[in-house]
Amino acid sequence: MSARVDRFRCTACGKCCYGALPLTLDDALAHAGRFPLALVWTAVPQGVKSFPLTAKLGITLKPKKRPQIAVLIALTAYIPEVLPCPALSESGLCDIQEMKPLRCRTMPFYPYREEADQADLLKPRQGWLCDTSASAPLVYENKRIVERADFELERAALLTQAQVMQQYADYMLKYSPWIADHLVAQIIKPGGHVITSLSSFLTATKKLDSTDIAGRQLPVLLSFAERTAALPELADYHRNYLGWGKEMSYLAGRACAE
Repeated sequence: MSARVDRFRCTACGKCCYGALPLTLDDALAHAGRFPLALVWTAVPQGVKSFPLTAKLGITLKPKKRPQIAVLIALTAYIPEVLPCPALSESGLCDIQEMKPLRCRTMPFYPYREEADQADLLKPRQGWLCDTSASAPLVYENKRIVERADFELERAALLTQAQVMQQYADYMLKYSPWIADHLVAQIIKPGGHVITSLSSFLTATKKLDSTDIAGRQLPVLLSFAERTAALPELADYHRNYLGWGKEMSYLAGRACAE
């Protein structure tokens, strides 16, 4: 039996600052001029232990002739695993330490999981330099997070935005019914996600300032399109960045014209 890990200290190695980063709605909008944003849909089958919380934070669907599924819809910094966070400096430190998203502050804990199901998240991934030695602070005890303020803030933010995500899901499932089929396919063959654009979210929710958000997103998307242009393995990312850039250009231009 492997030793229980309940101590943890970040060593600021920067190894975890690569790839996609799920964000709260407030953090995503605050950093729209920094991260290329998309919405990632992840289906969870009934009977899985994460189903109740996923249903609470996201939505539920009842496909024809199939059990109910829960779906998490996460506003996400849509970045390939091989590329670093745009806020990661060459020294390996965060350039936005004082204003970094809650997702970064809560690490290694993950409020999309029940609190009692966090222990394995304390085990560093291969190549990560997290300190889990006996000298590191005790952070998890009796299936409870010790210093819990950031975890509770992020969980509360996710619960608060759940109604907005339901509104978005209703809109998308009405006008893009193929999404439901793809979510069912995730259940049949686990793995993969449904990815939708930030422009669709702005259109569906309507109350947000799409002019400002589109104007901040556009240069970010174009920058990431340029960074992925010569990498065939990132062709899907490149295509999405370009397409979403056109959508953001249209939203910003249309709003200005009006």
